[in-house]
Amino acid sequence: MSTTSEPLESLAPTLSVRQVLMLERVLAGEPEVVAGAAQLDRAVRWVHVAEAADVGVMLSGGEMVLTTGVLLAGDDGKQAEYIHSLHRAEAAAVVLGLGRAFPAAPDVMRRAAERCGLPMVVLHRPFPFAELTEEVQARLVRRKFAAVSMSEAVRTALTGLITAGAPLQHLLDEIAHHSGCPVVVTNLAHRVLATAGERSAVDDVLRDWERIARQAGGSEGDGWIRAELGGRGERWGQIMLCGYRGDTATGRLLADRAAESLVLHRMLGGTSAHSWEEQSAQSLLTDLVSGVVPARQLLPRARAAGLPVNRRTFVPLVVRDGDPAELDRVLRLLGLPGIVAELADGATAVLLSLARDQDAAVLTANFAARLTQTVVAAADPRTAWDDVPAGMREARHVADAVASGALDLPPVVRLKDVHLRGLIRLLRDDPHVQSFAERELDGLLCANGDDLLAVLRTYLATGRNKSRTAQLHHVSRPALYRRLEAIQGRLGVDLDDFEQAASVHIALLAHDAQQA
Repeated sequence: MSTTSEPLESLAPTLSVRQVLMLERVLAGEPEVVAGAAQLDRAVRWVHVAEAADVGVMLSGGEMVLTTGVLLAGDDGKQAEYIHSLHRAEAAAVVLGLGRAFPAAPDVMRRAAERCGLPMVVLHRPFPFAELTEEVQARLVRRKFAAVSMSEAVRTALTGLITAGAPLQHLLDEIAHHSGCPVVVTNLAHRVLATAGERSAVDDVLRDWERIARQAGGSEGDGWIRAELGGRGERWGQIMLCGYRGDTATGRLLADRAAESLVLHRMLGGTSAHSWEEQSAQSLLTDLVSGVVPARQLLPRARAAGLPVNRRTFVPLVVRDGDPAELDRVLRLLGLPGIVAELADGATAVLLSLARDQDAAVLTANFAARLTQTVVAAADPRTAWDDVPAGMREARHVADAVASGALDLPPVVRLKDVHLRGLIRLLRDDPHVQSFAERELDGLLCANGDDLLAVLRTYLATGRNKSRTAQLHHVSRPALYRRLEAIQGRLGVDLDDFEQAASVHIALLAHDAQQA
């Protein structure tokens, strides 16, 4: 965590013209801004005392120049050129000490400074320039040292996390702690891969992400500071500090340290920008399926992740035994906007976002047709984002219901296709259902009952077709009859009686759902 308790502003390696004018020693000289008042936030890199008329050739930019103007008195041309020379050298400001040379602010210099946008300050009381230079230089040195110390503290903290094998999110949380503002990592298309910071502040940023992303290539301002992510001549993303409150130079230093650490984390962990995209999608879809986070709060994350959300039809899918990379490839091949993420138990969630005039059923079928040896479970399309979590849970329920069932399934399985098995799946955790299953199957749940249980499962799944059951278990009809008699004897039922057979079938479905 941060090793300093200083406010972010105090770590700025520079002072602004405004801050210099607020110093006690300067206030003793009764400063007055006579031109360039709109530019008082310019950074002061150094303070320089100069009386030469051609002072501009001695500067390198960012200096606050102190002068009495003794060599400029009585020559309007020199006065104007003096200001223009400072402007060309990109000086931060000029401070004129009033006295014998100029008892009042000279109009020529004031007008020239106003036209150039150069802050011009006059001191109404005699003031020793040496005190000002000493004060400002000392403060600048301290601030530069503090900024370097902060930079090293951040580097040490992040390196420690990387060495300990911390995940990406822990690094971003540390960066957000040091910066005191939301942190966003994006790919080159400005899609959000990861975020950190106070949740409400992050949501505010993501809510306006489309505008921010459009301006991402422009100049930094208002605390929006970014650093490129990449290496070996290849760029693959960027990290952005969103609304950093401190000095821009310090923020840029912090962003650079953060970028170095993220690149190192990726190299040592063998991860890629694509894997970060997968983690982002997984987090979003997991939250949608769980329903813990309200859908409305997840909308900015979905939009920032590149999912179209305005006037769309959403198709929630869950694919059993599907490779997320293959599913993502198929989506791209078909040109279907959507996100893919692996869930638990071998299931992969897919959320399609289609235009309202597209045929959701046809496109879903096309997607399923490209996959092999998988079960594609689908919920009914949703046109409202708030209904998506319920749709994701419905698709997950359908996928669970057919996970262990030997059914003749259509290419895309929906709720109406799972029938009784789906209902039992929903009720599997009910104590009454569990007790019913145990009671009905008690004779086969003891030792050495697995073989008979398998025969019973096939017999009921085939609609009590004895020939088909014997064929599937590779036994003769007489051998099957003996096993069915043993099953009926253990359970105390007559499987030729429809109601008793149905009761056993329901109990077996409940038992299988509980085991799954």
